[in-house]
Amino acid sequence: MGAPNIVRGGSHSGNIAAAERARESVLDILSSDYYPASLLQAALLLAGQDYGYDLPAAIAIVSRIPAQAAGLGDRGEIRVGLRADLVQARQHEGQAVIQQVWRQVERGF
Repeated sequence: MGAPNIVRGGSHSGNIAAAERARESVLDILSSDYYPASLLQAALLLAGQDYGYDLPAAIAIVSRIPAQAAGLGDRGEIRVGLRADLVQARQHEGQAVIQQVWRQVERGF
């Protein structure tokens, strides 16, 4: 499902609400859909509210699980031998704020 669906609290076009699927434990993957910044925000919302996800599980549905589904076995989790694409973030007033980014071990900003 689309991560913006979680951030907005429902579908913008009247489709199934991702939050309902999360509460039913049938939400496996969130995609960036039309707003890529919503991935991190949606994961933080899933972990911070009563959806049944802890932070590692919520991050996995926007990183490891989609990477595996797409056949990208070299990314999606922190493990020796993988690409080392990392994002350091914090929450400020309910919003995800990116602090630093690394792509294949090289610091981006």
